[in-house]
Amino acid sequence: MKQVYFLIIVLAGTILTGCGIGGGGGASSGEVIGVRQRSFRATTPLNMVYIKGGTFLMGQTDQDVTFAQTAQTKQVTVPPFFMDDTEISNTKYKQFVFWVRDSIAITNYLNDAKYYYQPKKGAAADPNGKKYINWRYVENNPVFSTRGKNASANQQKLQGLYYQGDDRVFDRNEIDVRLLKYNYALFTLRDASNFRNDKTKKRSDFILRDTVGVYPDTLVWLNDFSYAANEPMVEGYFSHPAYRNYPVVGVTWRQARAFTAWRTRLSDGAKDKRHIPHNQPYVLPNDAEFEYAARGGRIGTDYPWGGPYIKNAKGCLLANFKPGRGNYTDDGGAYTVNVRSYFPNDFGLYNMAGNVAEWTSSAYDESASTFVHDLSPTFDYEAKRNDPEVLKRKVVRGGSWKDIGYFLQNSTRTFEYQDTAKSYIGFRCVTPFLGRDIKDKR
Repeated sequence: MKQVYFLIIVLAGTILTGCGIGGGGGASSGEVIGVRQRSFRATTPLNMVYIKGGTFLMGQTDQDVTFAQTAQTKQVTVPPFFMDDTEISNTKYKQFVFWVRDSIAITNYLNDAKYYYQPKKGAAADPNGKKYINWRYVENNPVFSTRGKNASANQQKLQGLYYQGDDRVFDRNEIDVRLLKYNYALFTLRDASNFRNDKTKKRSDFILRDTVGVYPDTLVWLNDFSYAANEPMVEGYFSHPAYRNYPVVGVTWRQARAFTAWRTRLSDGAKDKRHIPHNQPYVLPNDAEFEYAARGGRIGTDYPWGGPYIKNAKGCLLANFKPGRGNYTDDGGAYTVNVRSYFPNDFGLYNMAGNVAEWTSSAYDESASTFVHDLSPTFDYEAKRNDPEVLKRKVVRGGSWKDIGYFLQNSTRTFEYQDTAKSYIGFRCVTPFLGRDIKDKR
């Protein structure tokens, strides 16, 4: 009989493999002393900030009478978590793209043993014949380097990764970005919970497997705006180092989620080498987490900096958006700006309003506030390929460089379709805080 208790198996497997369980230390004494496990103390991941848990009134403020009927306000509580202090930049997303590029080059084209870990003398080989890339060797011996003893041989083997025939320009070797695809798998835990008593279900029914092209759609700079001379942004925004610390755009919701899955694996691999427990997975923030973090601990305010105005006492604009009738440069940037522009909010988060709007993990439903729980609320739906488009809407928060001031408000929520890329939507990641809230010193 097929069982659906795979969640227990997953949790038990994590404990058994990650914590170095020894023999029953209390067996000889006949006492229950607990299983030996490594101690764990949560540390703040690089370039993230700790967001203490708390409660807040989610939705429009009392004075926002113009849009008071769009959604009900609701008092909700959010557990503590870590959040990226900035939007994911081009250079950080490019690390993901290059990782996928190098992985494909090594496994599908080079087939060179030097790029893989070799079993230590006397150690058993992987029973499944799986090979693991030695990324330290790759860092010291870049796959696409034009120098070194491997350069000439590698270039010959890698020709299939470049554009071919009429797709080539000036006979340059340019990566065919259509080949850069990332395969990953995630548990759909909500589905597992909903079908936990269904004896016809098996573990694989609750594993989501997806293959996503990872390269951003750079043509969004033209596609989003009719009759606008944005060709320089198409040609340089993601590739030129001048924009390395600008927020990545042109990524769909599925691409953003793929990035979080890759980032989790990257972190887990580093911790496995040091034999320390993993953190919780990196994910996109849900709707409530984003609004709570944007408010920065302030109560009843319109914007991350407080408000009610978008200018400070000196008349300087406090975010990157579309002021007035369209004076785009009045705030310091015609398009996007550096991810560390303007002052951070009281939680230390930059650009929680303006610059680029941001994907969340939550599905969009106009009436979600009426049926979600008041503790860690979110509405999630894993849209199928043949679902109607209305079920593929994801909540977008924060407003962007091309939006008017209304969309910068903490309470404003809108949506975009999960397979759509835009020149004004990016993302940042969160990861749950494990253990007690840091403020709890007991």
